[in-house]
Amino acid sequence: MAQVIVITGPTASGKTDLALYLAEKLNAEIVSADSMLVYKEPRIITSKPSSLALQKINHHFVDIISVEAAYDIFEYFTKAKKTVIALHKQNIPVIICGGSALYIRVLLEGISELPGENKSLRKQLREKAEKYGKQHLFDELKSVDPDAAQKISANDLKRIIRALEIYSVTGKPFSESKKTINGLYDEIPVEMFGLRVQRELLYTRINQRTDKMFVQGAVEEVKKLLKLNLSLTAEKIIGVSEIKKFLDNEITSAQAKEQLKQNTRNFAKRQLTWFNRNQHINWVDVDNKTVPEIAQDILNKKR
Repeated sequence: MAQVIVITGPTASGKTDLALYLAEKLNAEIVSADSMLVYKEPRIITSKPSSLALQKINHHFVDIISVEAAYDIFEYFTKAKKTVIALHKQNIPVIICGGSALYIRVLLEGISELPGENKSLRKQLREKAEKYGKQHLFDELKSVDPDAAQKISANDLKRIIRALEIYSVTGKPFSESKKTINGLYDEIPVEMFGLRVQRELLYTRINQRTDKMFVQGAVEEVKKLLKLNLSLTAEKIIGVSEIKKFLDNEITSAQAKEQLKQNTRNFAKRQLTWFNRNQHINWVDVDNKTVPEIAQDILNKKR
């Protein structure tokens, strides 16, 4: 059967170039596992593959929605799993590429079968919290789902609302609604490889990439994005808030650039924390290696 390979690692570790090279070598298609590449409008601040690369290699889950649209993990899981399995059955090699830990985890390991967002209900619950306070909602949660309330902080309004939303929609407590839908590991053979970069080199790459973003027009791109009604998820794209501060004359361009570098480095640290806990990853050292050399290392490690 066709190969299914996951290429992951921290931001700026070289995942995109490697995936493109392997896809061409294996005649594979790429399934993105990057929560920000789903958006059509941003290209520079999301380090999206070039238009030529997207035309050359068939990509899935890149440029599929506007930044104004909501997109959740359950939708990604459902569609991405279906896509990978369909390609596998057609004997088409698949490279799953990305650094979004949650996207990769649910795609491979499965996801709880929970209802999606109910906007009107969430609005009602938020209004109730504004009127009566967070504690009122937390007390309500304790009465319908004491097990969930024990695991959620009384100050964590987002999770309190989500637990109450699930109870209202399903009629079951959140703690009893965690039936898991199988991920790819339970369906087809998958091998995951992580790109390991020495920390100082990784930070140098992040800093250089950020400098390049500003040269390419990151400020103008964010200016255009801010004219749109960004979804809550799109607002979290690294680069939006930092450059917005510059556009609002709160900080200088140099300060915005430094904040973007720092926040990207912090993001890389969070990614590494998750990756280092994942026992499924086969690590490949990429320091001072060319893309063909890294690709060969991966092909040599494959079972």
